[in-house]
Amino acid sequence: VLYASTIFLGAFLLFLVQPIMAKQILPWFGGSAAVWATCMVFFQVTLLAGYAYADWTTRRMSPRAQAKLHIALLIASLVLMPIIPDASWKPSGEENPSVRILAMLAVAIGLPYLMLASTSPLIQAWFARRYAGTLPYRLFALSNFASLAALLAYPVTVEPWITTRAQSIGWSTAYAIFVVLCATAGI
Repeated sequence: VLYASTIFLGAFLLFLVQPIMAKQILPWFGGSAAVWATCMVFFQVTLLAGYAYADWTTRRMSPRAQAKLHIALLIASLVLMPIIPDASWKPSGEENPSVRILAMLAVAIGLPYLMLASTSPLIQAWFARRYAGTLPYRLFALSNFASLAALLAYPVTVEPWITTRAQSIGWSTAYAIFVVLCATAGI
């Protein structure tokens, strides 16, 4: 239950944060498709970095060292909560908006997103170590289900009914719960 809850919440938050963050900054940068595209570039590159981090730590570190590093990064990522970008990131009109968007996302959500991106492969590896001989692939399916649930939930149940600020605070609170779950699974 611990591993399944961690993977479900991690995948759900991973895909829910994308429209939450993009919606917050869209008015700042003129609401063009380029803003959405730049956000997606950030999220896809950081997702790949999370997978690389999970792969590298699983292959190169002992399980104990991997868990310690991951828990330390999870705790450090809590410093960035709540995920409300500072108004100082609003453009003045003279800079390249893509660079500003990428930098703002890296500062505002970079580490938490990296931690969420690494969750599914890490938790599956931890599960496989803890329960040798048990296949962790059901957890992969659960991760996919949670991702899809987040993508479907946002436009139907979140965006029309909850203010953007409340979305950010709610997401940040759920992320703190995720950190506790993930740290517990690591321990």
